Amino acid sequence: MERVPFLGRLFWHEYLALLGSLVLVACEVVLRAITLLLPSPIIRFCYNTSRALFNCLSSPTSKQARSKKKTISSSIATCSDFTELCALWGYYAEEHIVQTKDGYLLGVHRLPFRKGEDQAGVRVNAGTDSVRKPIVYLHHGLLMNSEVWVCMTEEERCLPFALASQGYDVWLGNNRGNKYSKKSTKHSPSSIRFWNFSIDDFAFHDIPDTINYILQATSQQSLSYIGFSQGTAQAFATLAIHPELNEKVNLFIALAPAMSPAGLSNGIVDALVKTSPDLLFLAFGRKSILSSATMWQSILYPPIFVRLIDLSLSFLFGWNSKNMSTHQKLAAYPHLYSFTSTKSVVHWFQIIRNKSFQMYDDDYSGKFKISATNRYYKPAKFPTRNIKTPIVLVYGGSDSLVDIRVMLRELPRHTIASEISHYEHLDFLWAQDVDKLVFPHVFEALRYTNDNLNASVNGTSRYLAAKIGDTSYLHRKQGSASTWSEDEGGSFSDYDTNQDNITRPVPGTKSYAQQQRELPYQVNNTHKIEETNEDASRPKTPATTPATSAIPASPTATWVAQQRKQALTDIANGDDSGRESAATRLRRASNTPIDNIITEELRTIGKRRSRLLDEDDKAGSTGSGRTSPATVPTFGAKGISVGTSRPSVSDGTLAAS
Repeated sequence: MERVPFLGRLFWHEYLALLGSLVLVACEVVLRAITLLLPSPIIRFCYNTSRALFNCLSSPTSKQARSKKKTISSSIATCSDFTELCALWGYYAEEHIVQTKDGYLLGVHRLPFRKGEDQAGVRVNAGTDSVRKPIVYLHHGLLMNSEVWVCMTEEERCLPFALASQGYDVWLGNNRGNKYSKKSTKHSPSSIRFWNFSIDDFAFHDIPDTINYILQATSQQSLSYIGFSQGTAQAFATLAIHPELNEKVNLFIALAPAMSPAGLSNGIVDALVKTSPDLLFLAFGRKSILSSATMWQSILYPPIFVRLIDLSLSFLFGWNSKNMSTHQKLAAYPHLYSFTSTKSVVHWFQIIRNKSFQMYDDDYSGKFKISATNRYYKPAKFPTRNIKTPIVLVYGGSDSLVDIRVMLRELPRHTIASEISHYEHLDFLWAQDVDKLVFPHVFEALRYTNDNLNASVNGTSRYLAAKIGDTSYLHRKQGSASTWSEDEGGSFSDYDTNQDNITRPVPGTKSYAQQQRELPYQVNNTHKIEETNEDASRPKTPATTPATSAIPASPTATWVAQQRKQALTDIANGDDSGRESAATRLRRASNTPIDNIITEELRTIGKRRSRLLDEDDKAGSTGSGRTSPATVPTFGAKGISVGTSRPSVSDGTLAAS
């Protein structure tokens, strides 16, 4: 249906949703103004009333369960700052100040010691006579600060404490404008100019300036970066635009990575995403966004405040928050919110609306202006394919903010991705089993990088390079139709090494779910490769099928891989000849334990071919539109990798091809 200019920017139901959101924002502004004028006795009365009401409505069983862990959760919830949270568990925390090139003062925290190690007079990374420890830098997400990493109800589930206990020098950063970085040498926090920053400023100033400060203070050459949510987006952006920073970051671990979210299903938020920045600035102001969150926390009884947060997360993102315990929520939710600019949130709305990990669009034009088309103007994208630092993604299968296929198309091919199927976004911080499901990915990557950093390829641990190489090697051996070159002399990864003294781990077997995710790419890629190689003027000829007698008595992994690839090629080319197909030969040899699942895949692949091709074409159309000869994700036993250009290996060192 044709839309009316100006009024047709949104559908009528989206206008209703937008109107509703503006009404809610107006009500919140009025309530906040009233609250600021209320004296403290009335605020305490509201708090006590909400607590009494909650206790009256609670069952005796829930009251008894809350009383068991009330002490630790309430102690964490009432801690005033980062150092107090660490002291609660017996860890010593240092405070540092980083001045960015544009004048913002950022608070940075450090955990240099194991528990009790500070009392022994040990000096860490402080010169020739000090203990040398590898450095790990952690960065928080949107509307957060460094406290979200340490507000845990159990010490063993706290990632910074676990890293410090294993001998790492742990640093935790903060974005400009939040609780620990609300100061500038040029502007006052009460001025609009102070809050005139977006993700661009985090990438151009906050992250690189903080990393340079840490390396200078510790006299180290490189560090490992762990980001959560927006903390990963800031690293993607800053590594893409600062080539020299790739030499200073030896490993990038992205927890719940954010680059180009799939979008939000809620009508109100979806209407806000689609509207113009001017309207968003009108609704939320040009300073900090959602500053009234502290007001609700002060007048509501903690369990009610937790319930309100849970309802908001379910309403906006569809998360059920069942992987976090109630006591963890009571401890962590009071530390969840911290200040940030409205402009940084508007920047995310632009990324979601345009489906592109782009820089902030200062020259936003309405849909019906001539300059609105890409022919005349297009915001600059962050060139994330240029990142040279090894990347490890750990994402949740139930996280509505992560579209892993779109993300992998925009990342370099040495990226490794691992999925935790039932995890949502905040579970990577506070889930009950985060130490069992997330920490092993982190410690494994760090161990491979830091324990072997002296024996490295361009700053990348040879052992991690071998792991990345094995991922692509297994993918190739199992016959996937990757766009990687098949005549590269046995090199299978950006980080392959020629060192014979390195023990390469034995690749594991792919899970059934992983093989199912790989099937659309195998079928579609085989079809595309055959189409490219054939002359359009000549009729297609079916691929030559090996003779029936080619079935060995004891099939090897190589034979299974070849037959599997030939079967997929036959299906893609529509080879319905009467000869015995590769699929039939595989079925006849299915008694081998090498690839038991292949027979079931081949029975269903013919029926699924058309649907898979359609789904893959649709998925491809959701990308950024950038043409690339190699942007299809590839799958290995340890995760997923995606490729563009390929460095070559010569004499044990990496050089750009």
